[in-house]
Amino acid sequence: MRLIPDQDERDLAAMCRQLLAAECPTTLARALHRPDGERITPGLWKALAGVGLLGLAIEETFGGAGGGLPELGIFCVEAGRALCPMVVHSTVHAALAVDWLGGAEARAAWLPTLASGAARGTTALCSPRNAADLASGLHARQHVDGHWWLSGVADFVADADLADLMVVAADTGSGTMGFVVDATSPGITLEPLTMMGGHRAATVRFESVLIDEPRRALGELAGSDLRRVANARLALLCLDLVGVAEAVLQRTVDHTKMRAQFGRPIASFQAAQHLVADMHIALAAARLAAHSAVFWIGRGIPATRETAIARMHASRIKQITLDAHQLHGGMGYVVDTDLHLYSERARVLATLGGGADIAAKWLEAEMNWENRID
Repeated sequence: MRLIPDQDERDLAAMCRQLLAAECPTTLARALHRPDGERITPGLWKALAGVGLLGLAIEETFGGAGGGLPELGIFCVEAGRALCPMVVHSTVHAALAVDWLGGAEARAAWLPTLASGAARGTTALCSPRNAADLASGLHARQHVDGHWWLSGVADFVADADLADLMVVAADTGSGTMGFVVDATSPGITLEPLTMMGGHRAATVRFESVLIDEPRRALGELAGSDLRRVANARLALLCLDLVGVAEAVLQRTVDHTKMRAQFGRPIASFQAAQHLVADMHIALAAARLAAHSAVFWIGRGIPATRETAIARMHASRIKQITLDAHQLHGGMGYVVDTDLHLYSERARVLATLGGGADIAAKWLEAEMNWENRID
């Protein structure tokens, strides 16, 4: 793992930042607070698909760009910085799940569709409250003709109302199976959930949903493979939070240089300097931990210990946004500014799949397991 990005990585980050600056203004994030607000613009979606970012970590054979998980992490940082709509993350996570869990037939069927932007996706593979809980709430039974029927409830499915495909895991009684489900299938109903910051999720009910195409079955899923997908999703969200913190820190530094008290900029006051320094230290730790988790997951292992550490550090980004509000004199809470958009995103993403307290339990379990092996 490199601590300093090479030229290719810097070029990728610059390209992502330039594209998002042009196609993803903060007005798009503001629109999410309105019930009728546009969730994603056709221009942004087309631009992301056009340069291969939706399939950045997918093999070229299946219509992707041939990159790896670390390259996708670079995009996630810039997505957080730009407050990129979360439906982009949901589609990328769905593509990763199909790629890592599916066989050749399923990958050939669905990856080109997701990588090209022809379809949007989402996932329901684990508990939204604790990613270590690999029970999604769905059950599958197989008919004598070989077809599968899905029933149950999947909670907090991100962007389910915009998804064309849902990658789900279901208990078969003897194991866990993965499926790619058409979101418009008969028997699927959505109940929208209210979330902070305009983020959208839904409770998805499955009532005898028929899976009659072999290419929609991902096969039986090993627990380690499913955990790797869940950890990858969390680690990438941690990098999104890093991008949020980078944008907030830069805004705060610029503001403290401009805002004056007692005849001089508040950046000259030691108390303000110490607070900014603490923000920078917390951000640096979160960045390194998240990149480490993504690096090891990209090497083919679940990396639960690294993901837990990344999650614990990323949870501190909520405090970075609160400190930014303080240094802005509290005016960041006024919706006439954009600072509240970042703090709301930080609060949501720091809890999905489990916050710092949940991640600490993963770390404890990993350390206990290692001690038993020793």
